This record gives sequence, structure tokens and C-alpha cells, in this order.
Amino acid sequence: METETAYNLALDYLYSFVDYSLKKASELARAHFDLARMFALLEALGNPHRAYPIIHVAGTKGKGSTCALAAAALTAAGYRTGLYTSPHLQDFVERIQVDGQPISHAGLVDLVEQVKPAVAKIPHLTTFEITTALAFLYFAQQKVDAAVIEVGLGGRLDATNVVVPRVSVITSLSYDHMAVLGNTLTQIAGEKAGIIKPGVPVVSAPQQPEALTVLERVAAERGAPLLLLGREVTFQRGEHDLDGQTLSVAYPQSSSLNSASLTLRIPLLGGHQVINAAAAYAALRASGLPIADEAIRRGFASARWPCRFEIVRRAPPVVLDSAHNADSFENLARTLDEAFPNRPVTLIFGASEDKDVSAMLAALGSRLDWVIATRAVHPRAFEPEAILDVVRRMGLQGEAVEPVEAALARALERAGQGGLVLSAGSMFVTAEVKTAWQKFTRV
Repeated sequence: METETAYNLALDYLYSFVDYSLKKASELARAHFDLARMFALLEALGNPHRAYPIIHVAGTKGKGSTCALAAAALTAAGYRTGLYTSPHLQDFVERIQVDGQPISHAGLVDLVEQVKPAVAKIPHLTTFEITTALAFLYFAQQKVDAAVIEVGLGGRLDATNVVVPRVSVITSLSYDHMAVLGNTLTQIAGEKAGIIKPGVPVVSAPQQPEALTVLERVAAERGAPLLLLGREVTFQRGEHDLDGQTLSVAYPQSSSLNSASLTLRIPLLGGHQVINAAAAYAALRASGLPIADEAIRRGFASARWPCRFEIVRRAPPVVLDSAHNADSFENLARTLDEAFPNRPVTLIFGASEDKDVSAMLAALGSRLDWVIATRAVHPRAFEPEAILDVVRRMGLQGEAVEPVEAALARALERAGQGGLVLSAGSMFVTAEVKTAWQKFTRV
């Protein structure tokens, strides 16, 4: 069978199971998450997740960037490194990478065929559970020296939470997926803290007091040393421009809480990415995996994580971002003010039905010149006309344009030479904007 046909059939197979990422919030709230299925599947596959050391990363925002930075550093140090993240932007295989290279389409087809007999014996498995098992199996077969694993949703009952990692990481916590994780930061932090394992060090980004109280309690109960950025691990932002930024970070030595600081450069923009880089650095150190400072420098400098304030054109600017809650929009607004002050923004905006659209738009405030409401090909996408109603109630101006490719064309026309085109609000919309942009620039 021709490879692409086989690949599409493999994806059809995976998506034939329950895929909660495609479910509406009301359905997601009723979902039954149970790690017993995941343990059973991995047992049938020979427990591949036990074959290599793991860095396990949860959080509301920043976990993908933190994973990408940590994985890039391990690769630069000579480790054969697995990286598992979700969702993908343009191609499913982006989720499963070794040394920065996604599994091939043919490779995914082979893996799917390998797991089918085990999957058939375990009822009620989900798409994400099977995909997670594929990643663990692929990394074992590729004989990786280490793997960086991103939590999908929450932490406590996430399919990735079958691992006993070298270090757990919890990035910035804020309000998202409340239908599943709870309506307070205490509840959300409790779900995220579920990845903390007895005796395993945990690195945390700075948190709101309500969330930090939970993390400190769970870490203490489980005898897990807690390293909090800004307390045990100090860091400071340095210079920044459109090519990247620097930071200094100091990790406590065993003999003393004082240690020399290390200066690092990252290509990711925004003050929030400094926190993610500090978290990645602390995770690498806490993991106990031998890695030289110079390798971390090289790895961080070479890290790539698309659609996180990705500037695909500087003049006039076109920026692709994955912000999709109020907290991440506030970070986006600050980065926008630093990188392109005073440029009127034409925003290509889509959102999932359960998002607080007004809070996201309010974060950009007076920078918004025009909002183009659109939607990705996704069952949870909010109707563009409904988004436009919110836009108008806020006293903003805009229009609804579908599909996403047409929305990009309209945004470029509307912004002209003096404005800035920004895509944000939905990772799925921004992924489609990226695909459309690549198509436009090839013409």
C-alpha cells in the first residue's frame, strides 16, 4: 500500500476511538478518565516507558516551550532524546519526535500495526491513550537515552501519568479547561500536582499563592523536594530583541543555596518564556542527568517551538501565537508591546466554545484595530458570528470571515503596510493560518 494512504488509514484508526480533544466541554466534563487502561496497555506492550529516564511536564501555559527547551539541551549534550507533546500544529507525527525529528509517516503506520492486537483486548481506550503508548513504544525502540513528556490535560489522571520520572515540572497555572479540572486555582493545582511522585524532585514556576499552597502541601506529603523558581532557583531576564533574549539562572548546589549564575540565550520571545527557560534549566539539573552548561547553552539557543510569538514576517509584521486563555493573552499583550509598540493590530481570532472571549480580547485593549473572527475545522470551534457579537458588545470593530485561509488574506489586506497581523485565540486556527501563510509565500 502507498505510504500516504496507509498513513491516513492509521490516523483513521486512531481517531476511531474516543478523542476527548474533539469533544465539547459538556461531554468532556462527563468523561471517565482511568489510568488502569493505560497501565494495562503498557503492560501488554512490555512497559516501554520504563526503558529510559523521563522529565515529566504539566501546567496550564508554557509546558510545551519548557519541553522543547529541555529536549533541545539534551540533544545538544549528545543524548538521544524523545519528545512527546500535544496537540500537533500541522501534522500528527509532530507529537512524537527523536532529536527534533518527527517519526516518519511509515514509522507511525508500523507502530500502529504493532499495537493493534494489544489495543483490541482493552475496552474503552481513547485516542490520546493509544497515541501516548505509541510514543513510549517508539522511544524504547529507538533506544533513546532520555525522554521529555508533556502532560495532555490536567495531570493526576492524564494518560502520561503512568511514568515515574527523574523530575516533575509544573509550569504556570491559570484558569483553563475548568469543566474538567475545576473552577478554582486550588482545584486546578490539585489536578496538576497529581504528577508529583514520592521522593521525586519537582520544579515549579512562580505561582499564585492559592496554587502554590497546594503544590507545597502535595510535595511535602509525598516527600518530593520542591524547587520554586524565584526562591530556590533564581533567575533574571537580560537583553531582548526580535531575535531572542537572554536570561541568567542560578540553581542551588547541594552544599549551599548559593551558586554561580549561568547566562543563556533563547530564540523564544516574551518575558514568560524566560520563566519557561528557567524551569527547563532547573529540570535538567534536578533530573540528575549529566549535562554540561555549554550543552544547555547550545541547546537552548537552537530550540524551536513554532507559533509561540513566531514572527513570520517583520515588515509589515505577521505574528503567529497560540495564546488561548486570558492569562496567556496578557503575556501576549506584553510581548507585543515590547516587540512592536504602537502598531495597530488586525487580529485573526478563533476560540473554542468554552473560552472567555471577552477576557482574551480585553487583554489586547487599545492595540486592537480590527478583529477578524474565524474558526478552524474543529468541532469545539466557536461560531465566528458569535465571536463577532462579543467583539461588538465590547465596542470593538471587526468582521467574520471563513475559512481561515480567507481570514488571513483579509487580515493582510486590512492591516496594509502600517499595521500588524496577529493570529491568536486558538492553536488550531493559528496552525491553519501558518499553513495558509506557507501557501501564500510559496506562490
